[in-house]
Order: sequence, then structure tokens, then C-alpha cells
Amino acid sequence: MLVCTVVIDVAPASGEHARLLAVRDEDPDRPWDDLGEWWPDERPGVIGIRDRRAGGAWLAADPAAGRLAVLLNRADVLDLPADQTLSRGSLALESVAGRSPDAPGHGDLVKRMHGFNLLEVRPDGARVLSWDGVELRETRVPEGVHMIAHDDLDDPRTARIETWLPRFAAAAPEDDGWASRWVDVLGESAALSPEDDRAIVRDNHVHGYPTMSLLFCTAEVAPGAVTVQSRVLPSPGRWD
Repeated sequence: MLVCTVVIDVAPASGEHARLLAVRDEDPDRPWDDLGEWWPDERPGVIGIRDRRAGGAWLAADPAAGRLAVLLNRADVLDLPADQTLSRGSLALESVAGRSPDAPGHGDLVKRMHGFNLLEVRPDGARVLSWDGVELRETRVPEGVHMIAHDDLDDPRTARIETWLPRFAAAAPEDDGWASRWVDVLGESAALSPEDDRAIVRDNHVHGYPTMSLLFCTAEVAPGAVTVQSRVLPSPGRWD
């Protein structure tokens, strides 16, 4: 189960840029591949962090199209039999191909998935599609710095958002140093125990999930251009 965190800074005008920092939490024993072009035949040019088991992606980007998507876990009310449950890993890949979960014909597929927040960054702006097992909702991401995890955008119920959103917002001036400043804030947050509910670099076993922070990505999205960098943590759930 994913319990990830994303920080995003949206430029004042659509068609300009968005910048983000995404932290991936996953079961360390689930096989995966770091950032690369893992789908050259069916999705040429698409890059992402691949889940080997299901073949999908946690984060995916199509630089030529100026699209990026990140998948986060969200609680739901579903009791789905394992043999009828669809992997959510296709969502990010379909999104960067221009096929979002709210597109016609996708509703029945979503109903067979557990809850998610799908952050989509596109040339016309950024949004979050949230599925809780009952309703698929869209939340537009407005100008400025925002955070999302397993609840809603900028949700004060999420302790790490309430604690760290002001720090990320203060560290986001419009210059090329934003990524290193945000990584510094991420490092500051790692002074907390990874089991602390306010932590961003996490060990979620205490919350009943076998997931730990494995890596983080920084990315910048503009029309016709996406740059992504990935850094794997030396030890799961530890900044070191």
C-alpha cells in the first residue's frame, strides 16, 4: 500500500510551469525499477518509476507532451475480492497518454480499484483526481505551493502537511535553486522519527502498513518539456 507525499508549486499562469517534489513509500520487498524508459514499445518516450510486479508506474512523464502524473494511496470503503481488483499502476501511464480516469469509458475500471489520489500535471494546469470507492472527484491545484498525501489537497488532517507546507512554501522563490532548497527541507523533516505522523521520510509499519520511504523525485513540467531526477534513499525509511 502506498502512503506517499507530493509537494507542488504551480506557476501563476497555465502554460508556464509546475515544480514538484515527490516521495515514494512502498513495501521494500516489492520489486521495482528506478527512473527510466521502461515501456519503449507501447509507450515510446515515456519515463517513470516502474513497479515490476504489475508493470505500471508510481510516477510517469511524457516530456514531449508536457505531462506528468504521480499516484498516491487513499483510504476507501471497498471490500474487493483479490481476483477482481485492478492494479492502480496503470493510472499514471494512462494519464500521461492523455487518458485520465474520468475520461469516458474509464468509470467501470476505476470501480475495481482501491482508493487513490492521482496528481496530474499538464500544459493546461494541474489537478488531483480522488477516488474513495464512492465518488471520483476533481480538485484543481491553484497557483502557489501545495501538498498532498493520503487525504485531500492541503488537508490539515494530514500531520505532515500541517507541519511542513509553510516551510516548503517559504523555500520556493522563482529561481533555479528551488530543488536543492526543497531537498534541504525534506532533510530537515527527516530529523523526526520515521514513525512520527509528521514525518515525510516514513516507516509506516506503526500505522499498519508494510511501506517505507524508498526514494524521492524532483521534477519541472512545462509545455513540451519535463525534467525529472530521482534519488534512491540509502536505507528504506532513513535519510542517512
